[in-house]
Amino acid sequence: MTNFTTEQEKFWAGEFGNEYIQRNRDAKIIANNLAFFAKALQHTTEIKSCIEFGANIGLNLIALKQLCPDIQQYAIEINSKAAKQLKDVIGEDNVFEGSILQYQPQKQFDLVLSKGVLIHINPDVLDSVYEKLYSSSQKYILLAEYYNPTPVNIPYRGHTDKLFKRDWAGDLLTKYTDLQLIDYGFVYRRDRFPQDDLHWFLLKKA
Repeated sequence: MTNFTTEQEKFWAGEFGNEYIQRNRDAKIIANNLAFFAKALQHTTEIKSCIEFGANIGLNLIALKQLCPDIQQYAIEINSKAAKQLKDVIGEDNVFEGSILQYQPQKQFDLVLSKGVLIHINPDVLDSVYEKLYSSSQKYILLAEYYNPTPVNIPYRGHTDKLFKRDWAGDLLTKYTDLQLIDYGFVYRRDRFPQDDLHWFLLKKA
């Protein structure tokens, strides 16, 4: 699918997205992700299915599978090279290759995951993405993004309008009154099992 409507979609579907794959394939990332999910999901009940919005080559899903061996995994990925590798991880039929904006939820999952993805979405289309996150969730939504109490736009690897910070969880809690905040935290880049200074929020449908 190439009928993109925002510059951010074109950016990640193109060469920059290809380069991102090469920069983010270290096996240590899986170990760090396993520690992250063990902490972020400690207050959940059984999770049998999940979908990740913007899964890249599947390093989050590989770690999550180690934590929940019986979980059924699905994903959305805009970059064709990343999607090809992702299909080897969770199966071709379980990958929607295209933009999150093109994805139309057909079913619900116990867990909906966005980790370092909302920060790259054009703010003008966030409401649509929020609706897809919410509609896809049967039980939990886990957000792990760069946080700021007010929306800000910051430079990203020499590019403008490609990285945004805001109160993602706050937006969802305001928009959908049946969502509850279950847990939240921060993972420092100098942690024993580091993440890139991510704030995470676990939400649950009432």
